[in-house]
Amino acid sequence: MPVSPVYRPDPQFPALGREFADPVAAADFPAAILRYRNDRAAATVGLDTLSDDEWVAHFGRFRPLPGNIDPPIAQRYHGHQFRVYNPDLGDGRGFLFAQLREAGTDRLLDLGTKGSGQTPWSRQGDGRLTLKGGVREVLATAMLDALGVPTSRSFSLVETGEALQRGDEPSPTRSAVLVRLSHSHVRFGTFQRHAYFEAKDRVGALVDHVVGLYYPELEGANDRPAALLEAVCGRAARLTARWMAAGFVHGVLNTDNMNVTGESFDYGPYRFLPKSDPNFTAAYFDHSGLYSFGRQPEAVFWNLQQLAGCLSLVTGSDALVNALNGFGPAYRRELMAAMLARLGVAPQGDEADAALVQAAFGAMAEGGEQLRWEPFFFDWFGGREDRALKGPRADLYAGPDFAEFRQRLGAYAADRPERLDHPYFAGPEPEELLIDEIEAIWADIDRRDDWSALHAKLARIETARVAWDLSPAASATPTAPGPRPPG
Repeated sequence: MPVSPVYRPDPQFPALGREFADPVAAADFPAAILRYRNDRAAATVGLDTLSDDEWVAHFGRFRPLPGNIDPPIAQRYHGHQFRVYNPDLGDGRGFLFAQLREAGTDRLLDLGTKGSGQTPWSRQGDGRLTLKGGVREVLATAMLDALGVPTSRSFSLVETGEALQRGDEPSPTRSAVLVRLSHSHVRFGTFQRHAYFEAKDRVGALVDHVVGLYYPELEGANDRPAALLEAVCGRAARLTARWMAAGFVHGVLNTDNMNVTGESFDYGPYRFLPKSDPNFTAAYFDHSGLYSFGRQPEAVFWNLQQLAGCLSLVTGSDALVNALNGFGPAYRRELMAAMLARLGVAPQGDEADAALVQAAFGAMAEGGEQLRWEPFFFDWFGGREDRALKGPRADLYAGPDFAEFRQRLGAYAADRPERLDHPYFAGPEPEELLIDEIEAIWADIDRRDDWSALHAKLARIETARVAWDLSPAASATPTAPGPRPPG
Protein backbone atom coordinates (compact mmCIF):
# COMPACT_ATOMS: atom_id res chain seq x y z
CA MET A 1 0.00 0.00 0.00
CA PRO A 2 1.65 3.34 -0.97
CA VAL A 3 0.28 5.25 2.02
CA SER A 4 -1.00 4.08 5.40
CA PRO A 5 -4.48 4.72 6.87
CA VAL A 6 -2.89 7.51 8.92
CA TYR A 7 -2.28 9.55 5.75
CA ARG A 8 -4.73 12.49 5.57
CA PRO A 9 -4.15 14.97 2.75
CA ASP A 10 -5.48 18.47 3.35
CA PRO A 11 -4.16 20.97 0.79
CA GLN A 12 -5.11 24.42 2.09
CA PHE A 13 -2.62 26.99 0.77
CA PRO A 14 -3.68 26.78 -2.90
CA ALA A 15 -7.10 28.17 -1.96
CA LEU A 16 -5.50 31.55 -1.26
CA GLY A 17 -5.11 32.01 -5.01
CA ARG A 18 -2.55 33.03 -7.62
CA GLU A 19 -1.50 36.20 -5.80
CA PHE A 20 0.09 33.99 -3.15
CA ALA A 21 1.83 31.28 -5.20
CA ASP A 22 2.65 30.07 -8.71
CA PRO A 23 2.27 26.54 -10.13
CA VAL A 24 5.65 25.04 -10.96
CA ALA A 25 7.26 21.76 -11.98
CA ALA A 26 10.22 19.97 -10.45
CA ALA A 27 13.46 19.74 -12.42
CA ASP A 28 14.06 16.56 -14.40
CA PHE A 29 17.14 15.33 -12.57
CA PRO A 30 19.61 12.97 -14.26
CA ALA A 31 19.61 10.71 -11.18
CA ALA A 32 17.59 10.09 -8.03
CA ILE A 33 19.59 8.24 -5.37
CA LEU A 34 17.97 7.97 -1.96
CA ARG A 35 20.42 9.02 0.70
CA TYR A 36 18.22 9.60 3.73
CA ARG A 37 14.62 9.02 4.77
CA ASN A 38 13.13 9.96 8.11
CA ASP A 39 10.76 7.15 9.00
CA ARG A 40 10.01 8.56 12.45
CA ALA A 41 8.67 11.75 10.86
CA ALA A 42 7.02 9.83 8.03
CA ALA A 43 5.05 7.68 10.46
CA THR A 44 3.35 10.77 11.88
CA VAL A 45 1.82 11.55 8.47
CA GLY A 46 1.22 8.04 7.16
CA LEU A 47 4.10 7.84 4.67
CA ASP A 48 6.44 5.41 6.44
CA THR A 49 4.91 2.50 4.51
CA LEU A 50 6.31 3.71 1.19
CA SER A 51 8.93 1.46 -0.36
CA ASP A 52 12.23 3.11 -1.26
CA ASP A 53 11.19 3.15 -4.93
CA GLU A 54 7.88 4.81 -4.07
CA TRP A 55 9.69 7.24 -1.80
CA VAL A 56 12.02 8.30 -4.62
CA ALA A 57 9.08 8.63 -7.02
CA HIS A 58 7.41 11.11 -4.66
CA PHE A 59 10.40 12.90 -3.11
CA GLY A 60 12.99 12.68 -5.88
CA ARG A 61 10.77 12.80 -8.99
CA PHE A 62 7.85 14.54 -7.25
CA ARG A 63 4.98 12.43 -8.40
CA PRO A 64 2.02 14.00 -6.54
CA LEU A 65 0.87 12.35 -3.34
CA PRO A 66 -2.72 11.06 -3.45
CA GLY A 67 -5.29 13.83 -3.10
CA ASN A 68 -2.67 16.47 -2.55
CA ILE A 69 -1.23 19.55 -4.24
CA ASP A 70 -0.91 19.09 -8.01
CA PRO A 71 1.06 20.77 -9.44
CA PRO A 72 3.42 22.02 -6.68
CA ILE A 73 3.35 25.74 -5.94
CA ALA A 74 6.16 28.24 -5.36
CA GLN A 75 5.14 30.75 -2.73
CA ARG A 76 5.44 34.48 -3.25
CA TYR A 77 6.98 36.62 -0.53
CA HIS A 78 9.28 39.56 0.12
CA GLY A 79 11.65 40.12 2.97
CA HIS A 80 14.33 42.08 4.73
CA GLN A 81 17.75 40.54 4.15
CA PHE A 82 20.22 41.88 6.70
CA ARG A 83 17.61 44.62 7.21
CA VAL A 84 17.58 45.69 3.56
CA TYR A 85 14.18 45.26 1.96
CA ASN A 86 14.09 42.96 -1.06
CA PRO A 87 10.91 42.81 -3.16
CA ASP A 88 12.37 40.20 -5.53
CA LEU A 89 12.12 37.13 -3.32
CA GLY A 90 9.94 34.04 -3.35
CA ASP A 91 10.50 30.29 -3.50
CA GLY A 92 13.46 30.34 -5.87
CA ARG A 93 14.64 26.76 -5.43
CA GLY A 94 11.78 25.08 -3.67
CA PHE A 95 8.04 24.64 -3.61
CA LEU A 96 5.17 23.52 -1.43
CA PHE A 97 4.66 19.89 -2.39
CA ALA A 98 1.95 18.67 -0.01
CA GLN A 99 -0.10 19.51 3.06
CA LEU A 100 -1.37 16.83 5.39
CA ARG A 101 -2.57 16.21 8.92
CA GLU A 102 -0.38 14.87 11.70
CA ALA A 103 -1.59 11.73 13.45
CA GLY A 104 -2.41 12.23 17.11
CA THR A 105 -2.43 16.05 17.00
CA ASP A 106 -4.39 16.85 13.82
CA ARG A 107 -1.92 19.67 13.11
CA LEU A 108 -1.67 20.75 9.51
CA LEU A 109 1.88 20.07 8.24
CA ASP A 110 3.69 21.01 5.05
CA LEU A 111 6.09 19.07 2.90
CA GLY A 112 8.31 21.66 1.24
CA THR A 113 11.37 21.26 -0.93
CA LYS A 114 14.82 22.77 -1.27
CA GLY A 115 16.80 22.30 -4.46
CA SER A 116 13.88 21.11 -6.62
CA GLY A 117 14.62 23.39 -9.59
CA GLN A 118 13.99 26.85 -10.95
CA THR A 119 10.77 28.79 -10.38
CA PRO A 120 9.59 32.28 -11.40
CA TRP A 121 11.42 33.53 -8.29
CA SER A 122 14.84 31.98 -8.95
CA ARG A 123 16.28 35.27 -10.23
CA GLN A 124 19.67 34.22 -11.63
CA GLY A 125 19.95 31.09 -9.48
CA ASP A 126 19.99 27.52 -10.73
CA GLY A 127 17.32 26.38 -8.26
CA ARG A 128 19.55 23.59 -7.00
CA LEU A 129 20.94 22.49 -3.62
CA THR A 130 24.39 21.11 -2.98
CA LEU A 131 24.52 17.65 -1.47
CA LYS A 132 26.72 19.10 1.27
CA GLY A 133 24.02 21.66 2.05
CA GLY A 134 21.48 18.86 2.31
CA VAL A 135 23.69 16.82 4.62
CA ARG A 136 24.26 19.86 6.83
CA GLU A 137 20.51 20.47 7.12
CA VAL A 138 19.81 16.84 7.99
CA LEU A 139 22.34 17.12 10.82
CA ALA A 140 21.06 20.50 12.02
CA THR A 141 17.43 19.44 12.31
CA ALA A 142 18.30 16.17 14.04
CA MET A 143 20.42 17.95 16.65
CA LEU A 144 17.93 20.76 17.23
CA ASP A 145 15.10 18.27 17.65
CA ALA A 146 17.20 16.39 20.21
CA LEU A 147 17.79 19.63 22.12
CA GLY A 148 14.10 20.53 22.26
CA VAL A 149 14.14 23.33 19.70
CA PRO A 150 10.99 23.77 17.57
CA THR A 151 12.31 22.95 14.11
CA SER A 152 11.41 21.68 10.70
CA ARG A 153 12.33 18.03 10.24
CA SER A 154 14.49 16.84 7.40
CA PHE A 155 12.20 14.32 5.75
CA SER A 156 14.13 13.14 2.69
CA LEU A 157 17.43 13.68 0.91
CA VAL A 158 17.89 12.44 -2.65
CA GLU A 159 21.10 12.91 -4.61
CA THR A 160 20.30 14.19 -8.10
CA GLY A 161 23.41 13.55 -10.20
CA GLU A 162 24.27 17.09 -11.28
CA ALA A 163 27.61 18.89 -10.91
CA LEU A 164 27.00 22.32 -9.43
CA GLN A 165 29.21 25.38 -9.55
CA ARG A 166 29.39 27.39 -6.35
CA GLY A 167 31.58 30.40 -5.69
CA ASP A 168 32.02 29.84 -1.97
CA GLU A 169 33.03 26.17 -1.91
CA PRO A 170 35.02 23.72 -4.05
CA SER A 171 33.28 23.15 -7.41
CA PRO A 172 31.94 21.27 -9.19
CA THR A 173 30.09 19.73 -6.27
CA ARG A 174 27.36 17.14 -5.96
CA SER A 175 23.66 18.06 -5.98
CA ALA A 176 20.60 16.99 -4.03
CA VAL A 177 16.97 17.75 -3.34
CA LEU A 178 15.79 18.00 0.26
CA VAL A 179 12.23 17.66 1.52
CA ARG A 180 11.39 19.13 4.91
CA LEU A 181 8.34 18.53 7.10
CA SER A 182 7.24 21.73 8.83
CA HIS A 183 4.18 23.15 10.54
CA SER A 184 3.92 26.07 8.13
CA HIS A 185 5.80 27.84 5.34
CA VAL A 186 3.88 31.11 5.80
CA ARG A 187 6.67 33.57 6.45
CA PHE A 188 6.76 37.05 7.89
CA GLY A 189 7.81 37.92 4.33
CA THR A 190 4.53 36.50 3.02
CA PHE A 191 2.73 39.30 4.82
CA GLN A 192 5.37 41.80 3.71
CA ARG A 193 4.73 41.17 0.03
CA HIS A 194 1.07 42.03 0.23
CA ALA A 195 1.65 44.98 2.55
CA TYR A 196 4.21 46.28 0.05
CA PHE A 197 1.46 46.43 -2.56
CA GLU A 198 -0.92 47.90 0.03
CA ALA A 199 -3.27 44.99 -0.63
CA LYS A 200 -5.34 45.29 2.53
CA ASP A 201 -7.73 42.56 1.38
CA ARG A 202 -4.90 40.06 0.84
CA VAL A 203 -3.31 40.86 4.21
CA GLY A 204 -6.71 40.29 5.79
CA ALA A 205 -7.17 37.02 3.91
CA LEU A 206 -3.76 35.88 5.10
CA VAL A 207 -4.64 36.70 8.70
CA ASP A 208 -7.82 34.64 8.38
CA HIS A 209 -5.89 31.79 6.76
CA VAL A 210 -3.24 31.67 9.50
CA VAL A 211 -5.73 32.00 12.36
CA GLY A 212 -8.06 29.38 10.93
CA LEU A 213 -5.36 26.79 10.36
CA TYR A 214 -2.73 27.46 13.02
CA TYR A 215 -4.37 29.52 15.78
CA PRO A 216 -8.04 28.42 15.83
CA GLU A 217 -8.30 29.54 19.46
CA LEU A 218 -8.18 33.12 18.15
CA GLU A 219 -11.20 32.77 15.86
CA GLY A 220 -13.44 34.74 18.23
CA ALA A 221 -10.92 37.48 19.08
CA ASN A 222 -12.24 41.03 18.91
CA ASP A 223 -9.06 42.17 17.15
CA ARG A 224 -7.88 39.17 15.21
CA PRO A 225 -4.72 40.73 13.68
CA ALA A 226 -3.47 42.00 17.06
CA ALA A 227 -4.31 38.68 18.72
CA LEU A 228 -2.39 36.89 15.98
CA LEU A 229 0.66 39.11 16.46
CA GLU A 230 0.59 38.46 20.21
CA ALA A 231 0.47 34.72 19.61
CA VAL A 232 3.28 34.84 17.04
CA CYS A 233 5.37 36.88 19.48
CA GLY A 234 4.90 34.13 22.05
CA ARG A 235 5.94 31.41 19.61
CA ALA A 236 8.93 33.46 18.47
CA ALA A 237 9.98 34.04 22.09
CA ARG A 238 9.89 30.31 22.73
CA LEU A 239 11.92 29.54 19.62
CA THR A 240 14.55 32.17 20.39
CA ALA A 241 14.93 31.00 23.98
CA ARG A 242 15.38 27.41 22.83
CA TRP A 243 18.07 28.52 20.34
CA MET A 244 19.91 30.29 23.14
CA ALA A 245 19.72 27.34 25.53
CA ALA A 246 20.93 25.04 22.74
CA GLY A 247 23.86 27.32 21.92
CA PHE A 248 22.60 27.56 18.36
CA VAL A 249 23.33 30.35 15.88
CA HIS A 250 20.94 30.37 12.92
CA GLY A 251 23.12 32.71 10.89
CA VAL A 252 20.56 34.33 8.59
CA LEU A 253 17.61 35.69 10.55
CA ASN A 254 15.98 37.53 7.66
CA THR A 255 12.22 38.09 7.70
CA ASP A 256 11.73 35.48 4.97
CA ASN A 257 13.42 32.93 7.24
CA MET A 258 10.88 33.25 10.04
CA ASN A 259 7.44 31.66 9.93
CA VAL A 260 4.20 32.33 11.76
CA THR A 261 4.19 29.09 13.75
CA GLY A 262 7.50 29.67 15.50
CA GLU A 263 9.60 26.91 14.01
CA SER A 264 13.22 27.18 12.96
CA PHE A 265 13.89 26.27 9.33
CA ASP A 266 16.19 26.80 6.33
CA TYR A 267 19.65 26.03 7.65
CA GLY A 268 22.43 27.64 5.67
CA PRO A 269 25.53 28.87 7.52
CA TYR A 270 24.40 27.73 10.97
CA ARG A 271 26.73 26.85 13.85
CA PHE A 272 26.50 25.40 17.33
CA LEU A 273 28.64 27.27 19.83
CA PRO A 274 31.94 25.64 20.70
CA LYS A 275 31.97 27.73 23.90
CA SER A 276 30.10 30.64 25.45
CA ASP A 277 30.57 33.66 23.18
CA PRO A 278 27.80 36.21 22.56
CA ASN A 279 29.70 37.62 19.57
CA PHE A 280 29.97 34.30 17.74
CA THR A 281 28.63 34.47 14.18
CA ALA A 282 27.69 31.64 11.84
CA ALA A 283 27.75 33.37 8.44
CA TYR A 284 31.12 34.38 7.00
CA PHE A 285 29.38 37.32 5.31
CA ASP A 286 27.89 38.67 8.56
CA HIS A 287 30.67 41.21 8.95
CA SER A 288 28.84 43.41 11.46
CA GLY A 289 27.68 40.54 13.68
CA LEU A 290 24.03 41.46 13.09
CA TYR A 291 22.95 37.86 13.61
CA SER A 292 25.55 36.84 16.18
CA PHE A 293 24.54 34.49 18.98
CA GLY A 294 23.91 37.19 21.58
CA ARG A 295 21.95 39.40 19.19
CA GLN A 296 19.43 36.78 18.12
CA PRO A 297 16.67 37.99 20.49
CA GLU A 298 17.13 41.51 19.12
CA ALA A 299 16.99 40.23 15.54
CA VAL A 300 13.81 38.27 16.15
CA PHE A 301 12.13 41.26 17.79
CA TRP A 302 13.09 43.49 14.87
CA ASN A 303 11.49 40.98 12.52
CA LEU A 304 8.34 40.95 14.61
CA GLN A 305 8.19 44.71 14.29
CA GLN A 306 8.18 44.34 10.52
CA LEU A 307 5.30 41.87 10.77
CA ALA A 308 3.45 44.37 12.95
CA GLY A 309 3.95 47.01 10.27
CA CYS A 310 2.22 44.77 7.77
CA LEU A 311 -0.70 44.14 10.12
CA SER A 312 -1.16 47.88 10.63
CA LEU A 313 -3.02 47.81 7.30
CA VAL A 314 -5.83 45.88 8.97
CA THR A 315 -5.87 47.04 12.61
CA GLY A 316 -4.84 49.89 14.91
CA SER A 317 -1.26 50.54 15.91
CA ASP A 318 -1.92 50.71 19.68
CA ALA A 319 -3.07 47.09 19.81
CA LEU A 320 -0.06 46.01 17.77
CA VAL A 321 2.35 47.89 20.03
CA ASN A 322 0.78 46.18 23.05
CA ALA A 323 1.29 42.82 21.36
CA LEU A 324 4.93 43.60 20.59
CA ASN A 325 5.51 44.68 24.19
CA GLY A 326 4.73 41.13 25.24
CA PHE A 327 7.79 39.71 23.48
CA GLY A 328 10.36 40.75 26.10
CA PRO A 329 8.57 39.25 29.13
CA ALA A 330 7.68 36.14 27.13
CA TYR A 331 11.29 35.69 26.05
CA ARG A 332 12.55 35.97 29.64
CA ARG A 333 10.03 33.38 30.83
CA GLU A 334 10.85 31.05 27.97
CA LEU A 335 14.59 31.40 28.50
CA MET A 336 14.27 30.46 32.16
CA ALA A 337 12.14 27.46 31.22
CA ALA A 338 14.52 26.39 28.45
CA MET A 339 17.61 26.64 30.64
CA LEU A 340 15.98 24.74 33.50
CA ALA A 341 14.92 22.05 31.04
CA ARG A 342 18.48 21.77 29.76
CA LEU A 343 19.77 21.49 33.32
CA GLY A 344 17.12 18.88 34.08
CA VAL A 345 15.77 20.57 37.21
CA ALA A 346 12.25 21.53 38.30
CA PRO A 347 11.38 25.25 38.50
CA GLN A 348 11.09 26.99 41.86
CA GLY A 349 9.73 30.41 40.94
CA ASP A 350 10.64 33.40 38.83
CA GLU A 351 13.13 35.08 41.17
CA ALA A 352 15.10 31.95 42.05
CA ASP A 353 14.96 30.64 38.50
CA ALA A 354 16.22 33.91 37.05
CA ALA A 355 19.12 33.94 39.51
CA LEU A 356 20.06 30.37 38.62
CA VAL A 357 19.95 31.07 34.88
CA GLN A 358 22.08 34.18 35.31
CA ALA A 359 24.57 32.20 37.38
CA ALA A 360 24.69 29.47 34.71
CA PHE A 361 25.45 31.93 31.93
CA GLY A 362 28.04 33.62 34.12
CA ALA A 363 29.74 30.33 34.95
CA MET A 364 29.87 29.29 31.30
CA ALA A 365 31.43 32.61 30.38
CA GLU A 366 34.05 32.22 33.12
CA GLY A 367 34.81 28.73 31.85
CA GLY A 368 36.24 30.30 28.69
CA GLU A 369 38.31 28.08 26.45
CA GLN A 370 38.25 25.26 28.98
CA LEU A 371 34.50 24.70 28.77
CA ARG A 372 32.54 23.75 25.68
CA TRP A 373 28.83 24.59 25.59
CA GLU A 374 27.26 21.17 25.41
CA PRO A 375 29.40 19.41 28.06
CA PHE A 376 28.29 21.97 30.66
CA PHE A 377 24.66 20.85 30.41
CA PHE A 378 25.65 17.20 30.18
CA ASP A 379 27.78 17.34 33.33
CA TRP A 380 25.20 19.16 35.45
CA PHE A 381 22.07 17.46 34.16
CA GLY A 382 19.65 16.70 36.99
CA GLY A 383 21.49 19.13 39.28
CA ARG A 384 23.93 16.38 40.24
CA GLU A 385 27.00 18.10 41.67
CA ASP A 386 28.47 14.74 42.67
CA ARG A 387 28.35 13.66 39.03
CA ALA A 388 29.87 16.88 37.69
CA LEU A 389 32.71 16.81 40.22
CA LYS A 390 33.70 13.29 39.18
CA GLY A 391 33.88 14.05 35.47
CA PRO A 392 36.64 15.32 33.18
CA ARG A 393 35.95 18.97 34.04
CA ALA A 394 35.84 18.50 37.80
CA ASP A 395 38.77 20.82 38.55
CA LEU A 396 37.14 23.66 36.66
CA TYR A 397 33.80 23.18 38.38
CA ALA A 398 35.36 23.00 41.84
CA GLY A 399 36.90 26.44 41.42
CA PRO A 400 35.57 29.80 42.65
CA ASP A 401 34.13 30.80 39.25
CA PHE A 402 31.47 28.12 39.68
CA ALA A 403 30.77 28.68 43.37
CA GLU A 404 27.59 30.72 42.93
CA PHE A 405 26.25 28.38 40.28
CA ARG A 406 26.92 25.31 42.47
CA GLN A 407 25.24 26.98 45.43
CA ARG A 408 22.13 27.99 43.53
CA LEU A 409 21.79 24.71 41.65
CA GLY A 410 22.10 22.80 44.92
CA ALA A 411 18.71 24.13 46.00
CA TYR A 412 16.98 22.53 42.99
CA ALA A 413 15.44 19.09 42.65
CA ALA A 414 15.89 16.99 39.55
CA ASP A 415 13.03 16.92 37.06
CA ARG A 416 12.33 13.29 36.07
CA PRO A 417 15.56 12.03 37.69
CA GLU A 418 15.05 8.60 36.12
CA ARG A 419 16.41 10.06 32.89
CA LEU A 420 19.91 9.87 34.37
CA ASP A 421 19.60 6.09 34.32
CA HIS A 422 19.81 6.17 30.52
CA PRO A 423 23.14 4.70 29.28
CA TYR A 424 23.82 7.97 27.45
CA PHE A 425 24.70 9.63 30.74
CA ALA A 426 27.20 6.90 31.69
CA GLY A 427 29.71 8.23 29.17
CA PRO A 428 32.19 11.04 29.88
CA GLU A 429 31.15 13.26 26.96
CA PRO A 430 27.88 14.35 25.32
CA GLU A 431 26.90 14.39 21.69
CA GLU A 432 27.87 17.68 20.02
CA LEU A 433 27.62 19.05 16.49
CA LEU A 434 30.59 21.32 15.89
CA ILE A 435 31.84 22.42 12.50
CA ASP A 436 34.93 20.21 12.38
CA GLU A 437 32.83 17.06 12.77
CA ILE A 438 30.38 18.21 10.11
CA GLU A 439 33.26 18.80 7.71
CA ALA A 440 34.75 15.37 8.51
CA ILE A 441 31.40 13.67 7.83
CA TRP A 442 31.13 15.48 4.53
CA ALA A 443 34.72 14.64 3.58
CA ASP A 444 33.95 10.91 3.90
CA ILE A 445 30.94 11.33 1.60
CA ASP A 446 32.71 13.57 -0.87
CA ARG A 447 35.94 11.62 -1.22
CA ARG A 448 34.85 8.01 -0.76
CA ASP A 449 31.05 8.08 -0.99
CA ASP A 450 31.14 6.70 2.55
CA TRP A 451 27.90 7.52 4.38
CA SER A 452 28.63 5.45 7.47
CA ALA A 453 29.83 8.40 9.58
CA LEU A 454 26.64 10.34 8.83
CA HIS A 455 24.34 7.49 9.76
CA ALA A 456 26.38 6.71 12.88
CA LYS A 457 26.16 10.35 13.92
CA LEU A 458 22.41 10.44 13.38
CA ALA A 459 22.05 7.28 15.48
CA ARG A 460 24.03 8.88 18.32
CA ILE A 461 21.95 12.05 18.12
CA GLU A 462 18.81 9.93 18.30
CA THR A 463 20.16 8.25 21.44
CA ALA A 464 20.77 11.69 22.95
CA ARG A 465 17.26 12.81 22.00
CA VAL A 466 15.69 9.90 23.80
CA ALA A 467 17.92 10.40 26.85
CA TRP A 468 17.33 14.16 27.19
CA ASP A 469 13.58 13.81 26.43
CA LEU A 470 13.31 17.58 26.06
CA SER A 471 10.24 17.53 23.78
CA PRO A 472 7.42 15.85 25.72
CA ALA A 473 4.90 16.79 23.00
CA ALA A 474 6.91 14.86 20.44
CA SER A 475 6.70 11.69 22.51
CA ALA A 476 2.91 11.71 22.10
CA THR A 477 3.19 10.98 18.40
CA PRO A 478 3.00 7.37 17.19
CA THR A 479 6.01 5.25 17.99
CA ALA A 480 8.11 4.60 14.92
CA PRO A 481 11.69 3.82 13.99
CA GLY A 482 14.01 6.78 13.58
CA PRO A 483 15.88 7.88 10.48
CA ARG A 484 17.54 5.01 8.67
CA PRO A 485 19.89 4.49 5.77
CA PRO A 486 17.98 3.74 2.55
CA GLY A 487 17.87 0.27 1.08
